Amino acid sequence: MTENPFVTNGYAGAEYFCDRVDETKKLVDFLTNGNNIALMSPRRLGKTDLIKHSFEQPAIKGDYLTFVVDIYATTSFRDFVNVFGKAILDALKSKGRKAWEQFLSALFSIRSEITFDMMGNPVWGLGVGNIAQPQTTLDEIFEYLRTAEKHCLVAIDEFQQIMYYSDNKNIEAELRTQIQRCPNANFIFSGSQRHLMSEMFLSPSRPFYQSVVPMGLNPIPLDRYWAFAQPLFAKNGNRQLTKEVVDEVYQRFQGVTANIQRIMNILYMQTPAGKQCTTDMVETAIDTYLQMSSEAYATLLRQMPEKQRNVFLAIAAEGHVKTISGGKFVHKYHLPSVSSVVSAVRGLLEKDFITQTDGEYYVYDHFFQLWLKKEGLC
Repeated sequence: MTENPFVTNGYAGAEYFCDRVDETKKLVDFLTNGNNIALMSPRRLGKTDLIKHSFEQPAIKGDYLTFVVDIYATTSFRDFVNVFGKAILDALKSKGRKAWEQFLSALFSIRSEITFDMMGNPVWGLGVGNIAQPQTTLDEIFEYLRTAEKHCLVAIDEFQQIMYYSDNKNIEAELRTQIQRCPNANFIFSGSQRHLMSEMFLSPSRPFYQSVVPMGLNPIPLDRYWAFAQPLFAKNGNRQLTKEVVDEVYQRFQGVTANIQRIMNILYMQTPAGKQCTTDMVETAIDTYLQMSSEAYATLLRQMPEKQRNVFLAIAAEGHVKTISGGKFVHKYHLPSVSSVVSAVRGLLEKDFITQTDGEYYVYDHFFQLWLKKEGLC
């Protein structure tokens, strides 16, 4: 069976990672010179894969302990501490017994919850939200980072989630204090809701102000993606890829890496070995993905509160909206009131159904918007 080289489910190594040479160098240089970084860009541009790729570079791999903590699904401070601890333990398992034993020795508050599998490896035995004393456990995690045998690099992915925690309104200040007291670690704060990330790191009134090097992430240039995709397409089975196909996919998805990869994966799958992929196959590939995702999108739409659904459909129909609370937009789509639109937008942003860039609101998932149009819903 031929392995599809257009990876859609995470970092698979340098061979399948497109470009980001300059961004990788910047991350590595700043981290290895003692800086913390706020990495801000919309989702699906490859922030997490860039971080993992940077951690694999010779200047970091082997000389540092690296941890990637994904807090996207967390809803509370308790969840945050739980996910943080589990991510560290999971990463240390491959480092050998001495490495993870040092971490476990710091966790006095939850040591009884750590179990061991048949191979003698530790298993994080807590469910999400089950840590009894999250503040104490967080102190212990940072005590480990302070005393670890190697300098630690910690990436906290979707960092803006901490702003939604209702059980700890002081978490920004607490984390800033912990990090200031931890010279043995540097941090990447990665986030996709740029308006929230900007508030946290660029506002003089917030604890993290001037504590990081801010870094954005733009789409990979078209010519570099073409240089990446063409040899991969030919690698197994000598499939041929024209520049026009890559141009078409790139423009359709506005350079969003994950969406492009998804369609290239399908195009590779649907192109027989030794044959050429042509532009007329692009629409078929998109339709294939939309058909596979149809039930999921229909369920998401049904589950939205009615006011949010109506505003969501209006934004999808408009494409990009600047004056979201303006009377013209409200009247055009027969929305009940400006205040209800503002409330609905807040909820849609929190759930990542829409996003905001340079003052414009638009549907976050390009495929979702295409499905809405195909179904005649916007």
